[in-house]
Amino acid sequence: MSPVSDKRKNRRYPSIARAQIQGAFSGDALLKDLSITGCCIECTMRPEIDVRAKYKMLILPEENSGIGSFDLVVECKWVHAADYSCDIGFDIVESPRGKTFQRYVDYLSWRSA
Repeated sequence: MSPVSDKRKNRRYPSIARAQIQGAFSGDALLKDLSITGCCIECTMRPEIDVRAKYKMLILPEENSGIGSFDLVVECKWVHAADYSCDIGFDIVESPRGKTFQRYVDYLSWRSA
């Protein structure tokens, strides 16, 4: 377990959903993990994202989950760029469709059990 995850209050669950942030990059990113308080995405390009800035993120859960898409308001906490990918960590500030978001977190928890 990494030092960052040791400090987390809520467990992060691995995900294979797609994520979109309008205006930051075109196309989809991979939602690598998710909890009720934060998430991490991975993309193949360095997006126009600023640390401490807030963004609207559209989550498109995998079809097998049976859960529809939902929006999150997120705040960027860190950006780690490598040669061929970029990981970005976010705190979740708001979930306008909270029940759908909670259903997806519950699904990820069940799937990883």
